[in-house]
Amino acid sequence: MTILQILGLKEAERHRVADEKLLASLGYKQEFKRAFTPLETFGIALSIIGGLSSLSSVLIYAVPYGGPVSMVWSWAICSFFIMAIALALAELGSGAPTSGGLYFWTYSFSSPRWRTVLCWIVGYTNSIANIAGVASADWGCAVMIMAGASIGSGGTFTTTLGQTFAVVVLIILSQAVLACLATAVLARLQSVYVLVNLALSIAVIIALPAATPSELRNPASYVFGNFTNLSSWSNPGFAYMLGWLAPSWSVSGFDGCVHISEEASNAAIAVPWGMVSAVFACCTLGWAINVAMAFCMGTDLESIVNSPIGQPMATIFNNSFGQRSTLAVWSFVIIGQYMIGSSQIMSSSRQIFAFARDGALPLSPYLARMNSRTHVPVNAVLLCAVGGIALCALAFAGAAAIGAIFALAVVAYYITWSVPIVCRFAFKNDFQPGPFTLGRFGLPVAVVAVAYMTFMEIIFLFPGGSGPDPTDMNYCVVVLGGILFLSLAYYYFPKYGGYSWFKGPVPNVDPEPARDQERSETLSTSSEGKKDAGGEVAVQAVGGVE
Repeated sequence: MTILQILGLKEAERHRVADEKLLASLGYKQEFKRAFTPLETFGIALSIIGGLSSLSSVLIYAVPYGGPVSMVWSWAICSFFIMAIALALAELGSGAPTSGGLYFWTYSFSSPRWRTVLCWIVGYTNSIANIAGVASADWGCAVMIMAGASIGSGGTFTTTLGQTFAVVVLIILSQAVLACLATAVLARLQSVYVLVNLALSIAVIIALPAATPSELRNPASYVFGNFTNLSSWSNPGFAYMLGWLAPSWSVSGFDGCVHISEEASNAAIAVPWGMVSAVFACCTLGWAINVAMAFCMGTDLESIVNSPIGQPMATIFNNSFGQRSTLAVWSFVIIGQYMIGSSQIMSSSRQIFAFARDGALPLSPYLARMNSRTHVPVNAVLLCAVGGIALCALAFAGAAAIGAIFALAVVAYYITWSVPIVCRFAFKNDFQPGPFTLGRFGLPVAVVAVAYMTFMEIIFLFPGGSGPDPTDMNYCVVVLGGILFLSLAYYYFPKYGGYSWFKGPVPNVDPEPARDQERSETLSTSSEGKKDAGGEVAVQAVGGVE
C-alpha cells in the first residue's frame, strides 16, 4: 500500500468519525453506510435534476405557453430564483445534515407552540413531493420510450394510455429493485449518472445546430423575441407564467442531497456544495439547450406540439437529425430520464425512512425497518414505488391529470422548502451555520427564495386552460389538499392522533454531556480547521433536538 493510499484511508476515517459525531449531536445513531463521496453526493442532485432528459419531459409545458420566449427567458429568470432556493437550503443542510432534513430543521427553528404541527406538515408535504417526483419523472420516461417506438416505426405506431401506464409500472418496479441494492452500489452509480448527464447535454448543444437543415433554422430575433401562445388562456402574461412549470419542475428535487446526508462522507460540506453545484450546472446547461432548440426547431410550433410522435423534443430531434440518428440520441435521453427516477426513488425512500423513524407515518415501525444485509430501508422503497404507481394511475382521469402530477411535485416541494427557511428567520432559535454559510446575505437570499416559491405555488394551482371541464381540471389542488387534510385529521384526531403523542424528531442516541462543544469541534474538522481572522474556528451548529 502506497503512502497516498494510507493517507487517503486516514482521511476517510477522519471524515467518518466526524460525520458520526455530528449526526450523534443531532440525536441520531449511524445506521447507513457512509459510501457517498462528495462527487457522488453532487451526482445524486444532478441525476435527480436530470439536465436534458428532465427538460425533454416538460418541454410540452413551455412551447404552447409562449414558444421561444417561454423556453429561453423563463429558464433564465427561473434559474436566478431557483439558485436562491438552493443557497438557502444549502446553508441549512450544512448546519444540520440529516436524512430528515426539512422537517428536522422546521422543528429545530420553530417556536415551541408551532414546532410539532409545522414539523408534521412539512414531513407529509415532503413525502408527497418526493413520490410525485418519482411518478412524474417515470411518466416522462414512459412517454419517451413510446416516442422512440413511434420514431422507429416511421410514425405508424401510436401508443395507448394503457400501454404507457403498463410501461411506467415496469419502470418504477425495476427502479425499486435497484434502490434496494447496497448503498455502495448506489453510490458508484452516481459517477455514471454524472458522466451521462453532462456528456449528453453538451453533445446536443453542439450537434443539434450542426445537423439542423437551413429551412428549420431560426434567426436570433425569433429565438429571443417571438411569443406564441397556443394555450386557451387569452391573457398572454398569465399563459407565460404557466410556462414556468418547465424550468421549475426540471430544476427541482435537488434536496435529494439532504436525504442521503447520513450516507455521505464529509456531509457538512459535501451536501450543500452538491446541491449548489448541481443547480448551477443544470441551470446553465438547461438554458443553453433551450437556446439551441429554439434556433433549430423551425416556426411551426403547432406541428411540434401536435406531432404523432407525442413528444416535442423527440419531434425536434427527428426533424434535425433524421430517424436513425434521433434513435441513437434518444436512447441516451431515455437512459438519463430513467436515472432521474432511479435517484429520486432512492432519496425519497431515505426521507420516508427518517420520518417513520420519528414515528410520524402510519406503520412507522415497518417503514423504519432497515435491511440488515444491505443497510437500506427496503420497505420505504416499496412505499415510494406503490405511491408513484398510484399517482400515475390518475392519467386515466384525463390528459390534464398528468400535468397535475408535475405541478404537484413543484408545489409540494415549494411548501416543504419554504417553511424551514421562514422558521429560521421568523422565530427565535439557536441556528448557527455550518462550514457553508451565506453570512449577512442569508436573510435577503431567503426572502427572494420564499417570495418566488409562494408566488409559483399559486400559479401552478391554476388549470392549463381557461374554462376547464372535469377532464381539464388541475388535480394538483385535489391531491395535495386531500393529503394535507388527511394528515391534519390524523394529527388532531381525538385521543389517538399525532397531537397526543408526536413530539417531533426522536433522538435514538443518549444525549452527550457537551453536545454543542463537540458539534462545533466536529464541524471544524469537516471544514479542515478553517479559521477566521481572529484565529477562532468560524463554524458552529444548530442546537440539538429538545
